[in-house]
Amino acid sequence: MKALLAFADGRIFEGRSFGATGEVAGELVFNTSMMGYQEILTDPSYEGQMVVMTYPLIGNYGINSEDFESEKPWARGLVVKENSGIHVNWRSKLSLDQFLKKHEVIGIEGVDTRAITVHIRDKGAQEAVISTSDLNPDSLIEKAGQSSGLVGKDMVKNVTCSKKYSWTEGTWELGKGYTQNHFSGKRFKVVAYDFGVKKNILRMLFQHGCEITVVPAFTKPDEVLSLNPDGIFLSNGPGDPAGVPYAINNVKQLIGKKPIFGICLGHQILCLALGAKSFKLCFGHRGGNQPVIDLKTKKVEITSQNHGFAIVNESLSDDIEQTHINLNDNTLEGIRHKTLPIFSVQYHPESSPGPHDAGYLFENFIKMMNGAY
Repeated sequence: MKALLAFADGRIFEGRSFGATGEVAGELVFNTSMMGYQEILTDPSYEGQMVVMTYPLIGNYGINSEDFESEKPWARGLVVKENSGIHVNWRSKLSLDQFLKKHEVIGIEGVDTRAITVHIRDKGAQEAVISTSDLNPDSLIEKAGQSSGLVGKDMVKNVTCSKKYSWTEGTWELGKGYTQNHFSGKRFKVVAYDFGVKKNILRMLFQHGCEITVVPAFTKPDEVLSLNPDGIFLSNGPGDPAGVPYAINNVKQLIGKKPIFGICLGHQILCLALGAKSFKLCFGHRGGNQPVIDLKTKKVEITSQNHGFAIVNESLSDDIEQTHINLNDNTLEGIRHKTLPIFSVQYHPESSPGPHDAGYLFENFIKMMNGAY
C-alpha cells in the first residue's frame, strides 16, 4: 500500500506502508543505531516522536518481548529503507510488521532514509505526518504544520507509572533470560523517579544490589523520604525538561538530603533544579555511537544516547563541575556537585541498545551511597 511522509516545511517522500495503516503526526527524528529497533520503539523517551532508522535493513531478527524497554511501543511511527521480509533468531516471536500491526504503529519503507536524515540534519527535527489514508501532499504538509511539537509540553505524564512498585529483575543471562540477582554485598534502598524509565536501567541497578522502589513522576519529596532510601535515581524520559516544572521543584527539595543520580531527562531535570537552563538541539543525539570524553581521566567513551534537549554549559553554577562533554558538538554530557553527593549524565550507561563503556556509572552510584564521594 502506498504511503506518504510529509514534513512541515514541505518536503515529501513517497514509500510503501507496513505495520498499521492510517495516519500519524509527530516530531520526526533519526537514530543511527545498526540494531536494537525493538528497544528503540519501546523506549518511553520516544513519546510524541517518529523514528527514522539510518541503517538500511531493519527487522531481520524479529521481535521478542524479553528485550522491550517498557510494556509497549511509544514511537508513533517508524521510517526505514527496507523492512526485512524474513526474521531469523532463536528468540524471535513476531516479525516487525506483525508487531507494528499489533500495536497500531504506522511504518513506511522504500524511502530514501539517507535523504531524510540529511534533511533533518540540515533543517532540524520537525513535525511530520505519515499517512496511508490521505495521499494529498498539500493536505499532509498542512497537517504537519498544525502538529503542536514538544517544546514546553509535559510528555512525562503520558509515560510515567500510575502507582509505586518494586523492581526485582536482574540482567540477561544466556539460556536463563532475565534473572533474579544473587548479589551478596551490602544492599542499598533506591527510590527511582519514573519519568519514562527504561527497564534495563532498573535491571542494572538491581544487579548492583539495589532494592528498588519505582515511583510516579509527580511523587512528592516527603513521600520519597518517608521510604527512607539510601539514594534517589532520576530516570530518562521524553520531551522538554522545562515542560515538567513539578518534577524540577520536587528534585530541588531533595537536593542535599540524599545521594542523587540522574540519566538523560533525569540529568536535565537535576540541572534545572540546580539553577541551570536547557535548550532544544537542532536534531538531537540518538544512536549507539556518540563519543563522550571524561574530562577528569581524558578517556573517551562510545555511548548510547537519545535526547533532543540539552543543558546550557555556561548556565551551570560555580557549585557544579562539568564531568563529560560530547566530542561531536561540545554539548554537556555529565555533571557532579562539588560538595554534595550528586551526579548525572546525559547519555545512557545501561545501553539497550548500544555499547557498555559507561556501565561503571552504576558502580559510582553504589560507592556514593556507601559514603565515597
